[in-house]
Amino acid sequence: MHSASDGQNDFYEQLYLCAPMGIAKLSTDGRFLQVNPALCRMLGYEADELPGSHVRNRADMNAFIPVSSMDINESISHKRLEFELLHREGHSVRLAAELTLISGQEEGADSYYIAYIRETGGTEAVGSPENHQLYELIANQAHEMIYISSREGICLYCSPSATKVLGYRPEDLIGRNNYELFHPDDLKIIQDKTKDSESLLQYRFLHKNGHYLWLETSFRFVTSNQGEKNYVLAVGREVTERKHQEDILAEAMRVAAVGSWEWRVQENHVTVSDQVYRIYNRSRRAMDGRPFELSDFVEENDREPLKALVQKALEGHDLSYEYQYVRKDGSVQYLHLRGVVSFDENSKPIRMNGTVQDVTDRKHAEFKLQETIERYTSLKKYNHDAIFSLDLTGHIMNGNVMAENLTGYKISELSGTSFSEYIGENQLKLILSDSLQDSSLQNQIEWIKHKNGHVAEILSNIVPIIINNIKVGFYVIAKDITEQKKLLIAKEAAESTNKAKSEFLAMMSHEIRTPMNGVIGMTDLLMETTVLDNQQMEYLDIIRKSGDALLKIIDDILDFAKVESGKTILQEDAFDLRNCVSETVSLLSAKAEEKRLKISWQVSSDVPKQLIGDSDRLKQVLINLIGNSIKFTYTGGIGVSVIKLDQDAEKVKLKFVVKDTGIGIPYDQADQLFEPFYQLGNFMTRKFQGTGLGLAISRKLVELLGGEIWLEESSESGASFAFTVRLKAVQAEPLASTGDCGSEAEEHQTKKLNILVAEDNETNQFVLRKMLEKHGHRIQVASNGKEVLHAVAYESFDLIFMDVQMPVMNGLEAAQMIKDTIHEDKRPVIVAVTANALKGDRESYLQAGMDDYIAKPIKSQMIADIIQKYF
Repeated sequence: MHSASDGQNDFYEQLYLCAPMGIAKLSTDGRFLQVNPALCRMLGYEADELPGSHVRNRADMNAFIPVSSMDINESISHKRLEFELLHREGHSVRLAAELTLISGQEEGADSYYIAYIRETGGTEAVGSPENHQLYELIANQAHEMIYISSREGICLYCSPSATKVLGYRPEDLIGRNNYELFHPDDLKIIQDKTKDSESLLQYRFLHKNGHYLWLETSFRFVTSNQGEKNYVLAVGREVTERKHQEDILAEAMRVAAVGSWEWRVQENHVTVSDQVYRIYNRSRRAMDGRPFELSDFVEENDREPLKALVQKALEGHDLSYEYQYVRKDGSVQYLHLRGVVSFDENSKPIRMNGTVQDVTDRKHAEFKLQETIERYTSLKKYNHDAIFSLDLTGHIMNGNVMAENLTGYKISELSGTSFSEYIGENQLKLILSDSLQDSSLQNQIEWIKHKNGHVAEILSNIVPIIINNIKVGFYVIAKDITEQKKLLIAKEAAESTNKAKSEFLAMMSHEIRTPMNGVIGMTDLLMETTVLDNQQMEYLDIIRKSGDALLKIIDDILDFAKVESGKTILQEDAFDLRNCVSETVSLLSAKAEEKRLKISWQVSSDVPKQLIGDSDRLKQVLINLIGNSIKFTYTGGIGVSVIKLDQDAEKVKLKFVVKDTGIGIPYDQADQLFEPFYQLGNFMTRKFQGTGLGLAISRKLVELLGGEIWLEESSESGASFAFTVRLKAVQAEPLASTGDCGSEAEEHQTKKLNILVAEDNETNQFVLRKMLEKHGHRIQVASNGKEVLHAVAYESFDLIFMDVQMPVMNGLEAAQMIKDTIHEDKRPVIVAVTANALKGDRESYLQAGMDDYIAKPIKSQMIADIIQKYF
C-alpha cells in the first residue's frame, strides 16, 4: 500500500518532470543551485553542468538583474524578467523568467529564489525533482495551470493559478468532469491525443464568465510505481492573445501570399507552413507522405541555379531567388524565395529560415510599368516633337533629342536650368500660373530661343505630370513650325496670286464678252435680216468665224483658270459612250471636211453601253485632241478608238486613242506638251492660232476623271495621244434616241410674250431687243436692278433677261427681291445673262432666284431655245 503522502510526492515529482518550462533554484547571489532538465535542454547542457555556475557567466551581465540586488526584507517577493543566456553552441537564447523569493524560515537557513524560465517563443521540457518540498512549492507558485485528472476526465487536482486564468476556484473544478468545459469542436481532438503518452495541444476552454479562452497544454500520463497509467497530468497556459496574434500573422501571410519554411541543415529536414502548400496549390497528401525538400520549391530547370544560391547562402550570403512556376492547370506564377542561415560558434550552418512569396501580381505590375516606361521612353526618343519635363518651378528636369535640336543645348546642359531662359521670364510665369488652373494648354508658347540666337516658331502643348493624384510638374511638347510657317506664307501668297489671277481673268472675260456680244449679235442680225450678195455674206462669215475663234480663246483661258483653282465639279450622269464619241466626231466633222480629212471612230464591243460620269468633260478632252489633230493634219485623217482595260464591281477603266497622219511631234518634247501656255508653234511656224491651254486643260480633266494622258511614241507619221478614264458602269438599256424635234418645235406657234431686258450696256440692249422683236415679242428695257423692281411693280412680265453685273443694284440682288416679294404663280421667268462663263456659275445664279442662265455673246438660237423651253 502506498500512503497519501507517497501519492502526493509522486504527483509533485511528475509535475516537475512534465513542467513545460525551465525551473531553477537560485541563490541570492545569482548562482544555479538546482535546475531541471528542461532548462538544461534550453541551453544545451547536461543536468550536472549548470549547478554551481553563476548566471552572469552564462549571459550578458546587464541583462539579468542580480538576485542579491533585491532587498529580501521588502514586500516585493516576485519579479518578472526577460533576458538572454548563451547556448552551449554559442548563440543567444531569449528567455523570460519569473522569480519568486523564498525566505529562510529557520535560523541559519538561506533565502533563495525559484525561477520559472521559458523561451519567449515557448518550449517544453521534462525533468526530475530534487525534493518533495520543492515540487509542492512549484505547483502552488507556478503561473501556468497544473491540472490532474483521472483517465475518465474527473478533476483530481487544480493549481490556484486556474482562478486567475479561468475564473474557477480549484474546488469548483475538483471532482467534476471537465470535458464539458472544452469547446465541442476541440473535444474530439483532445480525447484522441490524450490517449498518447505525451502530447502538446492548443484548444478552447470555457471561462467562468461564459466565453472561451485558448489554452496551450502539455498532456502526459502519470505512471505509478507499478507501471500503471493512473491519471493524466496537464500543465498549460493561456495563449488567447498569442493565438490571436498568430491568426493575424497567418492571415497577413495568406493575404501577402507569404509562406514560411525552415531547413535544419545537419538533419537535412525541411519544415514548411500550410501557406506554402496553398501558394503551390498542393496538399500535403500530394507529397505522398515524404518530407518537403528544398528542390520542391522550384521546377526541374531551376534546381541547379537554386542549388548554387543555397551553397552561397551556406557560406554567409542571404538567399534571394525569383523564378517562374507552372501550375498543373498551365497558369504561370512568379515566386520569390528568401532565406537566412544561422551558424554556431564554429561558423557551422545549423539551420536556414526563410519565406516563399507569390509575387505574380507584383511582377505583372512591373511588366506593365516596364511596358509603360518603354513606351514612354520610345515615345520621347523617337518623337518628332521636342519634349521638355519641367518641375513646378519651371526648371527643366529632362528632355529628348528633339529638345536638343530645338534649343541647341545637350540634355546635360538643359537639366536644372530655368525654362524662362528659352521663352522669357514673363512668359514662364504666365504659363505656370495658367497651367495650375487648366490641365492642358495649347499654343501658350509660340517661340523658343536657340543657342545660336535665332528664334524658332513652335506649336506647343502643356500637360501636367501627375503622380499619385498630385501634380508634380509639366510636360511641354513643342513642334518646330519655322519651315512650315515659311511654306504657309508662301502658300498664302500663291493662293492670293491665284485668286488675283482668277479675278483678273473673270474681269477680262466680262470686259471682252460684253463687246463681243455686240459684234457676234449684230453679225447674226445682219445675216438673218438683210439681203446680202455673195461678197457681203463672205465678209460677214469672216467676222462671225473670227468672233467664234476669239470666243474659243476666252473659253480656254477661263476653263484653265477654273481647273487651276480646283473649283471644277464633275457631274455624275448616265450616258451612252458611243453616242458621246459620235456626237463629238460629228461636231468637228465640218472642220475636217474643209481640209478634206476623214474622221473615223471605233468603240470596242466589250465596252458597256451605258456609263455614269461627266460626259461633257469627256467630250471636252476629245474635242481638244481631235481639234489639234485637224489643225496639224493636211492629208489623210484622224482615228478615234476606245478599248476596255479593266473592270471591277464598281468602275470600268477605258483607254482612248486619238491618232492622226499630220506633221507629228518630236517625242523629246512630249513632257512639255501638257504644260500651260506651251505652244506647238515653238518648233513650228506661228501660223496656228490658239492659247496653248488645250492640252493642259485636257490633262487636268483626265486626272479628275481618274486617269492619265500621254503622247504615245510611234515610228509612224503623225501624232498619237492616249488617255485613260475610270467611269461607273450600269446595267441598263441603251439610251433611247431623242430624235430630232427641232422641226416640230419650229412649227409650234409660240405666243407673243411681254419681256423685260435688264442690261446696262446700250449695245447689248439693242442687240437683245432686236433679236426678241424679230420674233414678235413686246420688249421693255431697264438699265439696273432698281429699274427692274420698279418695272415689275407696275407691270406683269412673262420673261426677264437679267444681266448679272449692273450698277446701283446687280441682277442677283434684283432676282432675290423678286423671288421674295412676288407670288410664285405670278412670278416671271428670270434668265441670267452674264459675261462670266465659268462653269459652276449657273448653280450660284439658280440659288439666287434665277430660273436659267445664258452666257454672252448671245446668239439668236440661244434666245429661241430659252423661249421654247419655258413657253
